[in-house]
Order: sequence, then structure tokens, then C-alpha cells
Amino acid sequence: QVQLQESGPGLVKPSQTLSLTCTVSGVSITTNYYYWSWIRQPPGKGLEWIGYITDSGSTYYSPSLKSRTSISRDTSKNQFTLQLSSVTPEDTAVYYCARRCLTVQAMCLKGYDYWGQGTQVTVSS
Repeated sequence: QVQLQESGPGLVKPSQTLSLTCTVSGVSITTNYYYWSWIRQPPGKGLEWIGYITDSGSTYYSPSLKSRTSISRDTSKNQFTLQLSSVTPEDTAVYYCARRCLTVQAMCLKGYDYWGQGTQVTVSS
């Protein structure tokens, strides 16, 4: 059974760096053909893709957030992390980690087959 769990501070001050960790169980994050993603949802708004790290460790980011985003991984702990720098109140959102899958795979419906439960992050002074 694959499970993802977000963790990290729920409150971050403006101009600081938001740091979150996703702990994965049930599958190795180096498994071929799966990407490990960060997605967020501001209050009252839709989901916004932040970026992902691939099975081989390559990273890709949303153009609107690329300059402030860094995703990394620790394969020994089966974890991947998000760092979002220079945050403002507009970065307040529920942050999710999720596994991106191939649409040709049996369990892949909308591009993501497993999600964490989400964690609320508020940017406020």
C-alpha cells in the first residue's frame, strides 16, 4: 500500500522559506516511471501544480514559481522535500504531495494515483 504524508511548519513569516517534507511508504521514490509532485490549493481557489522530482532525481517547476522553488529528495529516507523561498500571504494554501503516474497505467486516472492528506500552511507575520 502506497502512502504519502506531508509534514512541516504550519505557519511561516513573510520573506522566509517554506519547507515541507513528504514521507513515502509502500514504494521507493526511485521506482521507474513515477514522479513525485507538490501541488497546492489556496483558499477558495483551484489546485496549482508547483513541481516534481522524477525517479532519477530530475526536477521540473511551474514557470510562475520556478525562481522560488526547490524540490529535492533523500532516497535513504524515501522522502522528498519542497522549499519555497520569499513567501508572501499569497502563498497561503493547503499543500499536497502526490505521485504522478502515466495515464496508460491501470491505476492512473487523472495523472496522479496517490495523494497525501494535505497540510495547511499560512504565511503571516
